Amino acid sequence: MQISVDPISAQQAWEVLQQADRLYTPEQVESTILSMASRINQTLSGADPLVICVMTGGVVPFGKILPLLQFPLQIDYVHATRYGKRLQGGQLQWISGPHQDARGRVVLLIDDILDEGATLAGIEARYRADGAREVYKAALVVKDRPRTHDINVEFAGLEVPDRYVFGCGMDYKGYLRNVPGIYAEAQSK
Repeated sequence: MQISVDPISAQQAWEVLQQADRLYTPEQVESTILSMASRINQTLSGADPLVICVMTGGVVPFGKILPLLQFPLQIDYVHATRYGKRLQGGQLQWISGPHQDARGRVVLLIDDILDEGATLAGIEARYRADGAREVYKAALVVKDRPRTHDINVEFAGLEVPDRYVFGCGMDYKGYLRNVPGIYAEAQSK
């Protein structure tokens, strides 16, 4: 059964933010991004990778990590989703991309969150089927929950509980991707 997201107003989103539990400050997020970029630099320097922004949530971590990478690279983006306007994932739908040929290339996928793992696993499978030599994954946030797919994220950032989280690219019903910290929806009392 697919649960649809009821549309909310900007005011309602603001109220959710005001009541939310802050899990990580903007400073903690920035420190994590620096650490992730350092690990990526150590691993992929000299690999001439194709660095992929996984839209839409990946745009914030991608934009923060990209200028910290100290080696030649090319970029692309993909937009694939299992959620759309739903709270639970369904079948993977390809909206856009890939646009660059990955055959024989090292690929780095940068996403906002590793949740169940199905979306990132599906994107990785597509790049492997397209002939990528290696596929690495980076996720700013890793949710502490069982995965539907066995997936290894080589460049993992912050761990969050199994709650509805938002900020730093992750949305709350279409809003709050631009919030600089990472928050969880307030728990019902």
